[in-house]
Amino acid sequence: MGEQMFLFPDDAALLQTDADGVVRVARTRVTLDTVVGAFLEGATPETIADQYPSLTLAQVYMVIAYYLRHQGDVDTYLVSRRQKAAEVRQENEIRFDPTGVRSRLLARRGS
Repeated sequence: MGEQMFLFPDDAALLQTDADGVVRVARTRVTLDTVVGAFLEGATPETIADQYPSLTLAQVYMVIAYYLRHQGDVDTYLVSRRQKAAEVRQENEIRFDPTGVRSRLLARRGS
């Protein structure tokens, strides 16, 4: 009998980058940021899979394994995502002054 070969899916089948440059677990809306962030905060793969029903436990383990194999690249990507989010937040605050939003909303609610 010949030696049996095990084939593993390549990373391209696991993760996909959308039009906005956001890396997501393939065929889900769950971002790489979400899974890695939960893992780094101490969540177990089982907990992550429970929190995101669109992910299988196997996918969570594969994303974590991908992160561990490519930690430097993923960390760089995560830093750039945080910077972009901060820039967008800052632009929104300039365009839409948040001062007094709560009081305006409460005033509308009371009308």
